[in-house]
Amino acid sequence: MSINATLFVQAIVFAILVWFTMKFVWPPIAVALDERAKKIADGLAAADKAKSELSSANQRVEAELVKSRNETAVRLADAERRAQGIIEEAKARATEEGAKIVAAAKVEAEQQTVRARESLREQVAALAVKGAEQILRKEVNAGIHADLLSRLKTEL
Repeated sequence: MSINATLFVQAIVFAILVWFTMKFVWPPIAVALDERAKKIADGLAAADKAKSELSSANQRVEAELVKSRNETAVRLADAERRAQGIIEEAKARATEEGAKIVAAAKVEAEQQTVRARESLREQVAALAVKGAEQILRKEVNAGIHADLLSRLKTEL
């Protein structure tokens, strides 16, 4: 056989191989490649979607954090205002109670002063009677001279 015939036969075998490959082998490979490309595209789309959802979720989380920080600041300020109010109220009550105690002490002091004056008046009256007895050298009856002693007490 000549080289031309061998080359011609080889070309026919090669053409049959190409036809067979294109008819039976290539379509399943192409389908598998298309399915794989579609899966990859779907995966990339899902990744992009997940990335955008993550970004959106991060924005919502950040907004909630800002909101909770603001609420916390407002609550702290309110608590401080309440604490200041309670302190001021306690101070006012303490001042009021102190004033009551001072007033009661003043009243008690005035009462003790009045009692002391009365006691002194009685002692002075008794001393005056004794002095008068000694001056007159006779006994003075306190019951008879009660009016005189009363006036003497009021003058003292």
